[in-house]
Amino acid sequence: MRSLVFALLLVPGPAFAAGDPSEAVNAFYDVYTGQHVQGLGIPDATMRLRLQPVLSPRLNKELVDAASAQARLTAKVKNAVPPVLEGDIFSSLFEGASAWKTGACQTGTKTARCSVALSYAPPPAAGPKAKPAHWTDTVLLVDTPQGWKVDDVAYDAGFAFGNTGRLSEMLAMVIASNP
Repeated sequence: MRSLVFALLLVPGPAFAAGDPSEAVNAFYDVYTGQHVQGLGIPDATMRLRLQPVLSPRLNKELVDAASAQARLTAKVKNAVPPVLEGDIFSSLFEGASAWKTGACQTGTKTARCSVALSYAPPPAAGPKAKPAHWTDTVLLVDTPQGWKVDDVAYDAGFAFGNTGRLSEMLAMVIASNP
C-alpha cells in the first residue's frame, strides 16, 4: 500500500493557470472523467488522492469526513449495508457525465461560479432504449494560495431522480447521520 501511495505522489498534479477559474474547472473534469466509475458515491481513498490537487481544502476534508462516516455506519451494521450515497456525487445525473464544456465564469475576489454543460452518452451495452442526457451544473471555486480550486457543485439540472441542492449539502448529511 505504501508503494502505491508513493507512486501516486510522484504523478504530477493537473496544471492550470492560477488566475483562470475555467482552467481549474477543466483540470477537475480531466481528473473526474479520466477516473469516473458509475455508482461512485463517496470516492475511495485512491480517487480522493487523485482529486485532491483540484479540490479546495474544505471539500477535500468533507470527502474524507463523509468516507469516515460511511465506514462507521458499515462497522455498526454487521450485515452488508449499501453506501449512504450511490451514483455520481459530482453531477446532477446518477450515471455521471462523460463529457463537459466549461461555460462562462463569474469571478469575485476570492470566489468564482462557472457554468458547465455536461452530457452522458450511455455505453452500447445499455441497449437501444438508453438515451443520452444533457444538462448544466454550476461549479463553485475558491482562490487558494495554490490557485483556483473546486469548492462545491450546485446541481442545476432538475432531473426527477437526480441530485438536487449542492454536493456540500449531501456530504454534510452523510457526516451528520453517522457521527
